[in-house]
Amino acid sequence: MRLIEFREALREAMSEEMRRDEKIFLMGEEVAEYNGAYKVSKGMLAEFGPKRVIDTPIAELGFAGIAVGAASNGLRPIVEFMTFNFSLVAIDQVINSAAKMYSMSGGQYNVPIVFRGPTASAGMLSSQHSQAFENWYANCPGLKVIVPSNPYDAKGLLKSAIRDNDPVIFMESEQMYGDKGEVPEEEYLIPIGKADIKKQGTDVTIVSFGKILKVALAAATELEKEGINVELIDLRTVRPIDYETVINSVKKTNRLVVVEEAWPLASISSEIAFKVQKDAFDYLDAPVLRVTTADTPLPYAPTLIEASLPNVAKVIKAVKEVMYVTK
Repeated sequence: MRLIEFREALREAMSEEMRRDEKIFLMGEEVAEYNGAYKVSKGMLAEFGPKRVIDTPIAELGFAGIAVGAASNGLRPIVEFMTFNFSLVAIDQVINSAAKMYSMSGGQYNVPIVFRGPTASAGMLSSQHSQAFENWYANCPGLKVIVPSNPYDAKGLLKSAIRDNDPVIFMESEQMYGDKGEVPEEEYLIPIGKADIKKQGTDVTIVSFGKILKVALAAATELEKEGINVELIDLRTVRPIDYETVINSVKKTNRLVVVEEAWPLASISSEIAFKVQKDAFDYLDAPVLRVTTADTPLPYAPTLIEASLPNVAKVIKAVKEVMYVTK
């Protein structure tokens, strides 16, 4: 298969779907003339024209509302937020309009819309531009929330999201746009709500998603050198969550560590820990542990960023704790 960048996988997904269905269009800040803030939409204006690749003002609430209205009337918008930190300006339209329209209309109105863009930390961008919102949006019924970790999953899941008749939150990372991965040339879809076992193991299960999965994978590689065999699960979708894959893994390994880039309170890891300890309690040989971002706004200094975010050392420490291994 070809090796292509994460941003190219996203572009291919959008372009292929726009060629397939003329009702689909892309809108957002700098998506057209500038080819996207992160060059995800490079060349799309030239192919599809200004009626289907639309530059918006810096007015997230306004263009999110336009997209919800368009979706309610038969179109299928893709809305790019330059960062999900800016989606807070538009959250009324996302939560109170897009997510609730189908239920409040008694099933008369679908809202087939994708809100996509980067989430979480991306280096020295300080507190207001470094927040992980996956758990925020996953809390809302009516939304589906996807957080891919690699180009292959990104393309297959974005195509599924665009075809879905419900509003979908599709979250990326600025630090992943240049990541390369194998992506087939032929068309494929990845179902929403199905986790992927990235690495088979027998001693402990690690569950993660998004860019922080790379930290979990690096930790698993180091632990392997010490004889600890990790099973690594990539959730890919955090609403709905594939609990079955997680629970079946825990029944095999008897231990669980969840790694995510969000604050600890009311996080995805909290939900998974509750579900596993409810449905697989008798299989656990140790309490479920979590590795999350520190419960504080993210600092600017790189040393403090390293101390705040999940890292390989923190994951290894948590795994050894559930394995009752001490230094």
